[in-house]
Amino acid sequence: MLSKKTQYAFRALSYLGKQDTKKPVLISEIAREANVPKKFLETILLDLKKIGILNSKMGKGGGYYLLRNSEEITLAEIIRMFNGPIALLPCVSLNYYEPCDECKNGSGCGLNGVMSEVRDVTLNILENKSVRDII
Repeated sequence: MLSKKTQYAFRALSYLGKQDTKKPVLISEIAREANVPKKFLETILLDLKKIGILNSKMGKGGGYYLLRNSEEITLAEIIRMFNGPIALLPCVSLNYYEPCDECKNGSGCGLNGVMSEVRDVTLNILENKSVRDII
């Protein structure tokens, strides 16, 4: 299940993706139009700025804007950033792998095989869909 933070990030990115790409948008406008609590949004926007998805301008006419085109921002990278692993089990995660306590050999576990398939199908979709697709 997507966390509220992830859902809010998608709302904010969708709103910014509809705007003129280099024209900064005030946090208060994004919060209002994307229906995201302003205090929560500030943290989300700073996180997105740190990884190079957004940039900001201070002062009069300032705000946040997309640094990358909306079709270049994959749903997978946003989910990983705010929600964590996409895989349903840690033993099948590509980026957050951890062996399961219950099995000594993950590849011999029937659940591991099925969850690996689920991960692959899910990743295929999320890595090939962008913010542009949800606008």
